[in-house]
Amino acid sequence: MTKKELYAHPGWQWCTFEGAELHTLLLGLQTTFREKLEWLEEAETLALQLRANREKQNAEKRKAKKQRPDDGTRKMEIRKREFEN
Repeated sequence: MTKKELYAHPGWQWCTFEGAELHTLLLGLQTTFREKLEWLEEAETLALQLRANREKQNAEKRKAKKQRPDDGTRKMEIRKREFEN
């Protein structure tokens, strides 16, 4: 492949904002309605999985905060033990 052929490759043109927009439009024209629906279903599935994962992590964080006493309570427990000994 020569330098001229390399620079004429559309991949170089697609690296700009205008080229990326043109590439997206071309892909939209080349894909069938069924392929577009499948892509949307996959995107929706991914979004739902990400949301469920985020909610699970938030629930775990809330559960961990409830189980762990704050610093003030913990310091009081330590002083109480020291006083008893």
